[in-house]
Amino acid sequence: MGIADRDYHRNMPPKMHSGMASQPSRFAAAPVVKWLMIINIAVYFLDMIVLKYKMQAWGHFSVATAIENFQIWRFITFQFLHDTASFHHLLVNMLGLFFFGHFAERWWGSQKFLIYYLSTGAAGALLYVVLFYAGWFGTQPVPIGLNEMLPATYIPLVGASAGIFGILACVAIIAPNLKVLLFFILPMSMRTFAYMALGISAVVILFNLQNAGGEAGHLGGAILGFVLMKFPFLLNFIGENNGRNRRVVDARVMRDSKMKPRIAINLDDSEIDRILDKVNRDGLQSLTEEERDVLKRVANQ
Repeated sequence: MGIADRDYHRNMPPKMHSGMASQPSRFAAAPVVKWLMIINIAVYFLDMIVLKYKMQAWGHFSVATAIENFQIWRFITFQFLHDTASFHHLLVNMLGLFFFGHFAERWWGSQKFLIYYLSTGAAGALLYVVLFYAGWFGTQPVPIGLNEMLPATYIPLVGASAGIFGILACVAIIAPNLKVLLFFILPMSMRTFAYMALGISAVVILFNLQNAGGEAGHLGGAILGFVLMKFPFLLNFIGENNGRNRRVVDARVMRDSKMKPRIAINLDDSEIDRILDKVNRDGLQSLTEEERDVLKRVANQ
């Protein structure tokens, strides 16, 4: 069996390599990510410029609207809204989708990725509700003017970040050694980056610091993300092949403009699996020249 016949190669994200350089095929392999970004950006400017924040009023999440008034659509709609007073809010979330979303979409497949993304976003809102009713935060009204106070149950929750944290959980599992640049400067592994982000969220919630509600959303999204990655069959009802047992491998090993002529090689599946496991575990740089040559020749058969 050639490498191309293996399920984890057929579903492998393109060019999973160290660094975060953009790739021409990024959105070709991730149409859902592309449309999520388009919708989020369009909604932001449409609501701010044309609708004068009517979409914020209709779609934001709060305990009063979504839970007490049973407006359950807000578990989804709040994920497409962002703080119109802070473009940074939208920018950071869209960067997260841009850099990491295509890895998760290729792993899950487009249909399941969309459900995965929206579900982890909704899980963020759910954890927010649980901690709110537990009295962990949000028990006091907040001032919204000189003489006005907003009841705690009406404090709005908006943003795609809960779903983004679900994506981070996914990529931390399928590509733990992927190199990312924190603030585009500090290199670290994807696993370290994800755990650091989750650690910050946990600390903010634990000590009820500023934006504890938002961090609850982040943590809730990541928790469901880890659960679904552990038990991917939970999304089998969608009908698309799930990501179970797919492996993420550095696809550069498959790319060689001067590919050698096809040569029959006698390797059993266990040897090829051993090499692919090594790449998945330790990265492409861990391969010997012989192992690289084996994968190139098998890919060309």
